[in-house]
Amino acid sequence: MTAGLDVALLVGAAVLLVAVGAVRFSTRLGVPSLLVYLALGVAIGEGGLGIRFDDVELTRVLGFCALIVIIAEGGLSARWSTLRPVLGMAAALSTVGVVVSIVVVGVVVHLLLGLDWRLALLYGAVLSSTDAAAVFATLRRLRLPPRLVATLEAESGINDAPVVILVLLLSRDVTAHPWWYEVALVSYELGVGAAVGVAAGITGRYALRRAALPSAGLYPIAVVGFTVLAYAAGSVLHASGFLAVYVAGVLLGNARLPHRQAILGFADGLAWLAQIGLFVLLGLLVSPSRLDAALLPAVVTGLALLLLARPLSVMVSALPFRFGLREQLFLSWAGLRGAVPIVLATIPLSLRVPGADRLFDAVFVLVVIFTLLQAGTLAPAARRLRVTAPAEAAEIRVDTAPLERMRADLLQVEVPPGSRLGGVHVDELRLPVGASVTLVLRDGTGFVPGLDTRLKVGDSLLIVATAEVRDEAERRLRAVSRRGRLARWFGEYGEDQDA
Repeated sequence: MTAGLDVALLVGAAVLLVAVGAVRFSTRLGVPSLLVYLALGVAIGEGGLGIRFDDVELTRVLGFCALIVIIAEGGLSARWSTLRPVLGMAAALSTVGVVVSIVVVGVVVHLLLGLDWRLALLYGAVLSSTDAAAVFATLRRLRLPPRLVATLEAESGINDAPVVILVLLLSRDVTAHPWWYEVALVSYELGVGAAVGVAAGITGRYALRRAALPSAGLYPIAVVGFTVLAYAAGSVLHASGFLAVYVAGVLLGNARLPHRQAILGFADGLAWLAQIGLFVLLGLLVSPSRLDAALLPAVVTGLALLLLARPLSVMVSALPFRFGLREQLFLSWAGLRGAVPIVLATIPLSLRVPGADRLFDAVFVLVVIFTLLQAGTLAPAARRLRVTAPAEAAEIRVDTAPLERMRADLLQVEVPPGSRLGGVHVDELRLPVGASVTLVLRDGTGFVPGLDTRLKVGDSLLIVATAEVRDEAERRLRAVSRRGRLARWFGEYGEDQDA
């Protein structure tokens, strides 16, 4: 028994180290790291090293545990000031958009693949949720307008909740109750889940602000504990635990708790560990010998999703909101699918729904193909649609005591070609009191700028901004980048623009 445990630990440690190294490898090649993790799972599975793993129920449970951590990290890192303006659009995409996507995919799959309506709608339901891990990891490497990033991240954090409920309903006998009962059930689970998340977040903020824990390392653990508590309390009340996790994470992440940077760093590392374990486990579960037969259904379903369901769901959801055509097109293309659809596909598989094994295989193949296709083309698509924001400030997570005591953040701003920041003196930036350019990196050399330092294209700026003026500083930088030192004279104040 001890020898077997040693071997398991050896294999686990080796997989973990290879997966960590694969992050840098995949970033250089522009390949999403989740595909590398899935490939690792397949390589050590029955088609590779011969390790046979077919416990679907265990995979589903561990997958849900991993999603709790990933969604919690997304909530903790979301800024309320950028999330609030897009919350309506994100909620519409996560509810109305999900229903539209399920119906469109279900109709296409039923007509073209000849599947019965229940299984066809299950295809649509499983694939209607964008993947939080894939969205967070991909979008944070791109410089996009805050509104687009916030919309996609909020959607991926919220839409797991209704989708899980719908997949469970479709995996069971939905004819046992009238339609209004199912609608009321979904409404209850979402409403109570949100309320539980608010309660857990407020409780955590109150307790951690007043607690004097003996070690700084206990604060990150306590924050994660409150998000897990939100999920557990939601589940006990038969409500949406995933929505509770995201809401609690947003409230805790915007509370300026003690050791906030350490909390975010710990949550980020924990989310990476959850992603690695989840993707490797899903790769281990799949049977490569069955994937050939799943190629045609995967391609048909994926094209229906990519070309019809996602654009229609975005268009319908955006009707009450001010999103331009280029923004809608990018939102349509950037709805990344990752491990979440594969995890959701284990629900009908564990409940022994007829045809669920073919559904799982098709979803696995679809995720691999379309993740590679979409993630690799997001940057060119953003440039082609002219929705990039290369001069947008990005937060750098640094665990430093002075910044913690100042309640300040460290921002990085690039001066790209075409930006009106080029040629502007530092004092002409007119940053608010509490924000200051502390370092300029030019041609590989860093120096502390003076008020008369003229910025050049290619410069990289490090800016310290207190929490109270961070949003104002970002808007001012955005305004100067668009219209130059006289931005205010032209009525430019750095607000998000419609496409």
